[in-house]
Amino acid sequence: MVTIRLSRYGRKKAPFYRVVAVDSSKKATGKYLEMVGTWNPAKKDLKLEKEKIQSWIEKGATLSATVRRFLETGK
Repeated sequence: MVTIRLSRYGRKKAPFYRVVAVDSSKKATGKYLEMVGTWNPAKKDLKLEKEKIQSWIEKGATLSATVRRFLETGK
């Protein structure tokens, strides 16, 4: 099953996240199928490619709680 979730990058105490479509059995920082957005909590910068996310949802992907909140509120 495919899940759309966050994958952490960046250095210690300076996180940067990619919003990725990944097989749910893979590790959190493992190989992903497609990157569909980014989130930088330090700058409060969120960029989502909603068309790509919608296409994954149509294919049966599920959203993590955080990504669902990002789509609903835009934050």
